[in-house]
Amino acid sequence: MSDVPLRVDVPALAHPADWPTERADALGEPGGFPFTRGPYPGMYTRRPWTMRQYAGFGTAAATNVRFRALLAAGQTGLSTAFDLPTQMGYDSDHPMATGEVGRVGVAIDTVDDLATLFDRIPLAEVSTSMTINATAAILLAMYVVVGEELSGTVQNDVLKEYVARGTYIYPAEPSLRLTTDLFRFVAEEEMNVNPISISGYHMREAGATAVQEVGFTLANALEYVRRGVAAGVPLARFAPRLSFFFAAHNDLFEEAAKFRAARRLYATLMRERFGADDASARLRFHTQTGGVTLQAQQPLNNVVRVTVQALAAALGGTQSLHTNGYDEALALPTASSATLALRTQQILAHESGMTRSVDPLAGSWYVEALTDRIEAEARALIESIDEVGGAARAIEQGIPQQAIADSAWRFQQQVEAGETVIVGVNRFATDEPPPDLETPDFSALEAEQVERLRAARARRDGAAVAAALATVREAAAGATPMMPPIIEAVRARATLGEISDVLRETWGTYRG
Repeated sequence: MSDVPLRVDVPALAHPADWPTERADALGEPGGFPFTRGPYPGMYTRRPWTMRQYAGFGTAAATNVRFRALLAAGQTGLSTAFDLPTQMGYDSDHPMATGEVGRVGVAIDTVDDLATLFDRIPLAEVSTSMTINATAAILLAMYVVVGEELSGTVQNDVLKEYVARGTYIYPAEPSLRLTTDLFRFVAEEEMNVNPISISGYHMREAGATAVQEVGFTLANALEYVRRGVAAGVPLARFAPRLSFFFAAHNDLFEEAAKFRAARRLYATLMRERFGADDASARLRFHTQTGGVTLQAQQPLNNVVRVTVQALAAALGGTQSLHTNGYDEALALPTASSATLALRTQQILAHESGMTRSVDPLAGSWYVEALTDRIEAEARALIESIDEVGGAARAIEQGIPQQAIADSAWRFQQQVEAGETVIVGVNRFATDEPPPDLETPDFSALEAEQVERLRAARARRDGAAVAAALATVREAAAGATPMMPPIIEAVRARATLGEISDVLRETWGTYRG
């Protein structure tokens, strides 16, 4: 796998022979199998993609202010970033949380924090995505307690944490059990919630190529589907609610082709391997522009990079999109840069004319040849994962981790040799210093959050919390579904860290 090209090899000048007309049958129609041209018939001619800006820092109250400002500016969906202690299952006053509270996302210790986060936000009208994985079951339980009329997504993709991101807690098997428990719970409760967002984004950020992003993401998806079916959840009850999360980088046409190839390959594999109907084979995805592509040098150039990436995502048929702020290579995005990133999406949707046509790239010899090549190479990658027993076994052996590390190393070598141009970094550089950006007082934010947590513990019924946590421990040690006892623990005001500690004590922790 280490010899995967960094870019897909296609002719510099495309001809009809590069995409013969008989291949047109493989395109289908938008909204129909194999979904090459989009998951829905009208796509953006009916309504633009959901503009779902990613935000979260400090306390729930501070993040709520940013959420409401973005909604007032025209954002149409929410996407929540959590701080590292929340992702790793530690309360804000835990020694492991010191210095990290609120730094890369919002701190959530109790269900009351989540209620503050979504205060005065109409959850029945605005869908919410939460980038949370190891503690996804606890956050979804909090979400259930906060309100009944919900629509949204929890990321809940623990396999990619082992591959590329690192915010895992438990070993793979109990983690996968939690994942399938969420599938079952959402299906049985008929919640308007996607129980997982299967993510290629973080693998791409770690250095994966476009082909590796598709291949490893779909290999993980097949693992989740197998686990869900094996757990007794009917395919048609959970597969239609699976969602995906991809990156958009700078190679405009390769990225657009990547999204089209991912849809077609997923649909084909789901039909071949599970006999899935169209609803279960339809790939829907969120896109975020490439954080790793942002540069601290000449940061205003990032506005252009983000625009190109957003265009690629829209041309590829994304269902929702986050555009990065130009200053994110330096600090948390300022309110003005976050608004400019949202305006970038709005200009594409309302001024560029691209929403007048469904899949405007269809039939391009070049784009269709790229789509075919990415599909074929990603399928070969998936088949190599199958040979070692599937995604979970491959991750245990470090196969995707090593392949991605190799690609990242080769890309960096090309940048340092000047073979890959990064404008303002290894070509067209200046001595212009990066701007000074104001940053929050994280020490004060941490102190505020810790005090709020201690007050919450003082208000609750300690005996009820202990009983609820004992029920969680009993379920974890046995084979009963996990979500009902976790929800009851949340209702009793058990903290995220306390519930995580019970699971840590029962299941142990993963060491890569």
